Amino acid sequence: MTQIRAVVFDMDGVLIDAKEWHYEALNRALALFGNSISRYDHLITYDGLPTRRKLDMLTKERGLPTELHGFLNEMKQMYTMEIIHAKCKPMFQHEYALSNLVADGYKVAVASNSVRNSVEIMMDKANLSKYLSAVLSNEDVANGKPSPEIYEKAFARLGFDPGECLVVEDNENGVRAAREAGGHLLVVRDVYDVDYESIKSRIAQVEQGAQ
Repeated sequence: MTQIRAVVFDMDGVLIDAKEWHYEALNRALALFGNSISRYDHLITYDGLPTRRKLDMLTKERGLPTELHGFLNEMKQMYTMEIIHAKCKPMFQHEYALSNLVADGYKVAVASNSVRNSVEIMMDKANLSKYLSAVLSNEDVANGKPSPEIYEKAFARLGFDPGECLVVEDNENGVRAAREAGGHLLVVRDVYDVDYESIKSRIAQVEQGAQ
């Protein structure tokens, strides 16, 4: 019989409503060299990917010089931090969900394609760090999502088999990563879908044999 022992959350779009922040920060950096991406491309093509992967794609698709990648990545992270400090706030339903999951005996972790500094500061400002047994960023793996590496590492760090873990994800790249890592899935549309009741309901479904 399947028993879920841990819940691993994606961050952007799941615990933090940051999709628009990353879009704004990347475009501010690209604008320094007369480039930009559309909101459609941001949501359909680039959603959930690390910044370095996005820059690689822009080089292949639009000829963005690779020599600019380091500077653009640095500027994008700086603009992202400005936005985080201005806008990142706790959400009651997330604090309620994570605190109750921990009280129920589950291990809780975050596995994000963002850089470590962004993940740690967002979790602190959202008042969620105290509930987390593990925090993984794109700096903890050789390959970010859609590679399964970050979820495989999260499961190992928590000390559980993939079949004992539920992953909460919102985008295609993250869903693919979680599936290939062997975890169970709760797919959400946005941060407002993430609450204690829906997570416990999905755990009950998995433990009763649902896929």
